[in-house]
Amino acid sequence: MAKLLWKPSTQLAPVPVVMLSCQRPGERPNIITVAWVGTVCSEPPMVSVAIRPERFSHDIIRDTGEFVVNIPTVDLVRATDYCGVVSGRDTDKFKAAGLTPEPAQTVQAPLIAECPLHLECKVRDQRSLGTHTLFLAEIMAVRAADALLTPGGHFAIERAGLITYAHGHYYAVGRRLGHFGFAVRKRPAKKRERK
Repeated sequence: MAKLLWKPSTQLAPVPVVMLSCQRPGERPNIITVAWVGTVCSEPPMVSVAIRPERFSHDIIRDTGEFVVNIPTVDLVRATDYCGVVSGRDTDKFKAAGLTPEPAQTVQAPLIAECPLHLECKVRDQRSLGTHTLFLAEIMAVRAADALLTPGGHFAIERAGLITYAHGHYYAVGRRLGHFGFAVRKRPAKKRERK
C-alpha cells in the first residue's frame, strides 16, 4: 500500500463526540461540544479534555474545576453540532437546542437529560499545551440510562446509538466486530459423540 508523508497534524480518527456541560454558581449552564476527549487512567478513573482558551466554556471549567461529560446519540447529532458552533456567551444553548438540564449528584454542573450516559468530573490538573488547555479530571460518578442495561444487569452500550467524529464529519458507530481479547481466546473444544 503506497503512503504519502504529511506534515504533523491531528489525524487521529475517529474520536468520540461528547457534550460537556458546565456552570458557574448563579449563572446559566452552558454546553460545549468536544471531540478531543479520552480516558487516561482507570484507578482513579480519569478523562482528559482539550479546549481552546478562547472558548466560553474554557474559563467556566477552569474557574469551577468541574464539568459533566454527556455522551450523545445519533438522535442528538443536530443539537451536538449546534452546541459546538454557537457561543454560550450570547446563547442559552440548553434552550436553543431543546435540551434539558438535570441536577448531577457530585458536581454543580448539570447533566443533559436527553443523553443516555454521563460522567460527572472534577478537574485534578490542567496544562497549557499551545492552542489548547488539557484538563485532566477524575470521574466522580457515572449515570447511565436503564435502557442500556441487559436483564442480567450488564452494560449494553451498543444500544445507545453513539456517534463519532472524523475530519469534520459525524458518523454513527457501526456494528460490533469483537470483544477485548477475542483474537487470543481459545475456542471451546467440540465434544466428541459417543458411539
